[in-house]
Amino acid sequence: VQLVESGGGLVQAGGSLRLSCVASGGILSRSAMSWFRQAPGKEREFVAGISWTGSTTYYADSVKARFTVSRDNGQKSWYLQMNSLKPEDTAVYYCAAAGRGLTTSELWYDHWGRGTQVTVSS
Repeated sequence: VQLVESGGGLVQAGGSLRLSCVASGGILSRSAMSWFRQAPGKEREFVAGISWTGSTTYYADSVKARFTVSRDNGQKSWYLQMNSLKPEDTAVYYCAAAGRGLTTSELWYDHWGRGTQVTVSS
């Protein structure tokens, strides 16, 4: 399974970006999908995640009410809509798949993309 992110870029504070992640090369059977991020000099952290059915979502407190995670299982894709971006959202964003269910712990994630850079200028 390969996961490929897209949609990153440079945006001014207050702006929006929509990240996409597409899976190929395999079947992500009933996998939860999540987004993580890693800022320079910091550890990777959980941002948002969605269960296989889409009925459950988790968000980090820092992004609640600003970010929205969604998925399209038919297209093997999932998305992160990011609104009201702040300079502290600057990071490399990774998508990841977890076959054992939705969790905020990166240890449970079996497949990872290579990341897409998001830079928010002040």
